[in-house]
Amino acid sequence: MGYFSFLRTNWLFLLAGFLLTFTSSYGQTYFISLFAGEIKTDFGLSDGQWGGIYTIGTTMSAVAMIWAGVLTDRFRVRALAVGVMLCLATACIAMALNTSWVLLIIVIFALRLSGQGMMSQLGSVAMVRWFEATRGKALSLASTGFAAGQAILPIVFVALFAVTSWRSLWVLAALLIVLTIPFLVILLRQERTPQSMAAETQMNGMYGRHWSRAEMLRSGLFFLMIPLILGPSAWGTALFFQQVHLAEVKGWELVAYVALMPIYTLSAIATTFASGWAIDRYGVSRVVPIQMLPFALSFAVLAFADTIFMAGVGLVIFGVGQGLQSTATSTFWAEYFGTRHIGSIKSVAAAIMVFGSAIGPGVTGVLIDLGIDFPDQMLPISLYYLIAAALAAYGIKRYQPTLGR
Repeated sequence: MGYFSFLRTNWLFLLAGFLLTFTSSYGQTYFISLFAGEIKTDFGLSDGQWGGIYTIGTTMSAVAMIWAGVLTDRFRVRALAVGVMLCLATACIAMALNTSWVLLIIVIFALRLSGQGMMSQLGSVAMVRWFEATRGKALSLASTGFAAGQAILPIVFVALFAVTSWRSLWVLAALLIVLTIPFLVILLRQERTPQSMAAETQMNGMYGRHWSRAEMLRSGLFFLMIPLILGPSAWGTALFFQQVHLAEVKGWELVAYVALMPIYTLSAIATTFASGWAIDRYGVSRVVPIQMLPFALSFAVLAFADTIFMAGVGLVIFGVGQGLQSTATSTFWAEYFGTRHIGSIKSVAAAIMVFGSAIGPGVTGVLIDLGIDFPDQMLPISLYYLIAAALAAYGIKRYQPTLGR
């Protein structure tokens, strides 16, 4: 089935997935980092202090995700999403009203847990459960919500800085989240029974069985995949978190740099569609080993970029990596560990991802305070991606024969 016919047949559920991933934007680093300058000024924070607060709050949300993510195995998306979105809207209001740097940690925790953590989890788990043979296509279409958020929201909110205060913009974000809830409820009036709860549509993992979370945590494959899960979140988050610093060091106007986001988004969307098709056609095992390589190349290009044009080239390549990552990783867990416990399994992966997003800003912020600018950190980050790719390739080669299909 082609993308257009697939979209026409399943548009209600795919649009719901899009709204879930798009709404996660308000808790994603690329959105929060737009306010980095204003937050540091209002709270009197250095780059390292702001990075430290962000790291603590995000780490707390990573720990909470281990338990919160399990809820996706117990409740329908429709019911759980409404509660999570209300929590996210409340966190946005808290950011608008907060005046204490101590409470800023709690606000970051709430934004990251409900936004990047739970909304992203809901979007990907829903696609994995609702679709089986066309899982790659479903994930690729729903994942365009991530890309759309990165393309639209930074430009709109940076433009609004000129006419209103940064705190008022967080109120606007809360309002947009609340307005999305009725549309999501309508789309999911006849939500499909989660596949993990329907025995006839379950897909087995390695050795022909469904793995529990405890069993997965004892698997050698899981440990080989940790750098692949951690890296894009850690260093991709750092790339967006340090975008104000990066633009200053490179001598670029922030507005000009942010204006590159639609180009990056187009690259991510195109690759997302291509990877979704490739996963359905050839299997996720052929996609996972190569998904780190564009990240490695993009950081190498950005390290040496001295013009906005070259920054655009680097971001386009980074978008290729994001497109591969958005579909391949979610499909991987279902393929290798089965779908019965996919929510609890993905909650661990989501926790690692969120923890990675805590490490990146913290580490890069401290290094910046020590005099090592972010561009100087990019080549070692590129090397990290290559190592992660090698470990993932070894893991796939070793464990793929156990799939039996």
